[in-house]
Amino acid sequence: MTMATKNAPASVSADPVTASLQKLLADSYALMAQTHLAHWNVEGSDFFQLHTAFQSQYEELFTAIDEIAERVRALGAYSEGGLERLAELSELSTLPVGRLPAKDFVAHLIDGNEKVTAAAKAVENAAAEADDLETQDLAVKRRQTHQKTLWMLNSFLK
Repeated sequence: MTMATKNAPASVSADPVTASLQKLLADSYALMAQTHLAHWNVEGSDFFQLHTAFQSQYEELFTAIDEIAERVRALGAYSEGGLERLAELSELSTLPVGRLPAKDFVAHLIDGNEKVTAAAKAVENAAAEADDLETQDLAVKRRQTHQKTLWMLNSFLK
């Protein structure tokens, strides 16, 4: 499943399932870090509500990232890692550091959750094509989790 040479990292994969999982891993890691940053820096009258919600979200993402990385390993590839490499693979935009209105943190996390949901759908499609039900199941669960998070975040902005 992996295409490793002496000069290339063993995690480079031509396999669509593994490649899509690596992308989901990178996007999920970026979203976890951004959610943690929002947790630290949110201010205002909604502080307690958002601080608690963001903590639940980044803790859930931490567990999910481990499951995604372990699925990559179960498929015979090596999981991507390192902040620089994960940033290269992720399509999430950077969350600005500093003072932001709470609604801006929420809007940014909505965008990130939408991108992670799309990445999970790509995993689901690649896994379906490969008849890999276990990876499909993981991807469906990730989409369900992010869709629920999106509902909650969008409800906050109404």
